[in-house]
Amino acid sequence: EQGLQLLELGGSVEEDYIRIARCFEATRQRCCRLEQDRRRAREKLAHVEAERAALEVKLKHARNQVEVEMKKRHRAEAELEKQERKLQLVFESLMQEPWGNEMLSRNQCSVLSALAGRRPGATLAPGRRSSAVDESCQSLLSHSDISYDRTEDDVVRC
Repeated sequence: EQGLQLLELGGSVEEDYIRIARCFEATRQRCCRLEQDRRRAREKLAHVEAERAALEVKLKHARNQVEVEMKKRHRAEAELEKQERKLQLVFESLMQEPWGNEMLSRNQCSVLSALAGRRPGATLAPGRRSSAVDESCQSLLSHSDISYDRTEDDVVRC
């Protein structure tokens, strides 16, 4: 458009050609800058996509590790409950035997008396988590804040 406007202004043909050539040169330089910007943007995009892929792999590994640890914890809690039930049965059996109090030392009696208030499963109710790990800390990545839902993984990428 600028070239056509220059031709309509009149003047010498040589001056018009020089103006047109300058406009073409300015346009060419602008195109070169845009091409360089495009290359930089593509390189940055490639770098960011590689970083995203690496983070997705880390996320997948972390999810798998959390799943493994949760399974271990559930097995350990089930085993703890099982052992507590056994201990409670032994305690109840000892306390019900008439000879049990006579054969036990005072120290053993005091330990068993301390257990007397407990009932099967009282130390760790089913579904209750062990207090061996302090989970009361306010963490940025608290287990209650972590979503194990993988629906975000299904998002269509352009």
